[in-house]
Amino acid sequence: MTLRIAADKDTGVAVVTLDRPHRLNAVDLATAAELAAVWRELRFDDTVRAVVLTGAGERAFCTGLDRDAVVPQPNSPYMQDDPLLHIGPKANDLWKPVISAVSGMACGGAFYLLGESEFVVADPTAVFFDPHTTYGMVSAYESVLMAHRMPYGEVARMMLMGTAERISAQRAYDIGLVSELAPPGGALEAAVTCAAVIAGCPTEGVQGTVRALWAAKEAARAQAYAQAPPLIALGNLPDERQAELFAGRRSGEFRTR
Repeated sequence: MTLRIAADKDTGVAVVTLDRPHRLNAVDLATAAELAAVWRELRFDDTVRAVVLTGAGERAFCTGLDRDAVVPQPNSPYMQDDPLLHIGPKANDLWKPVISAVSGMACGGAFYLLGESEFVVADPTAVFFDPHTTYGMVSAYESVLMAHRMPYGEVARMMLMGTAERISAQRAYDIGLVSELAPPGGALEAAVTCAAVIAGCPTEGVQGTVRALWAAKEAARAQAYAQAPPLIALGNLPDERQAELFAGRRSGEFRTR
């Protein structure tokens, strides 16, 4: 198992932890399947009324798709198999509130999870960035999700600057991506506190509100998602060229703002 689930029956809060710290909590195919299964299982557990999602270790919340994951693709610009499309709660028809607690790096495919969370709590170590363009890839689904969470200029800068910049926890709070800055090491506790308050409210009203909030942006997201496969097929460099760019990366060459 690459996930840990701990549920408190008294508070009604479950904590789901990405448990691959040795891989910076990157999502491999097994983890993707486990996430989808967990969200769907939580639909049937009435003792869980709110969920906190976090990552194990101090270095990362999640760094997206594991680079070693092999995902065969159809030979067509109109069909793309993206294993991360179904790792979020909304993609699995879970309408219980999900709060993300972020420490360390949250980048790339992590935005599939943050984009389907109700809000984000972070500690001062949190940083956000998207490496796609640096390695010759189109940031499509990630950009769509973050465009609903951040001002256009901020999300455009993050997606286009690639690995050259990282958004600090403070900056993320200032622009609204993060709703609360917790004390050092306190993101999980702060998120659980919020989740417990929400779990204490009548369930029907909470879940209806979550559904209404998602409906406010669902149509635009669905239309944008429909454009993603051909954009990725046309814009991505061949896999071997992406691998070359990734292998030639230099650590530490970025600014944090």
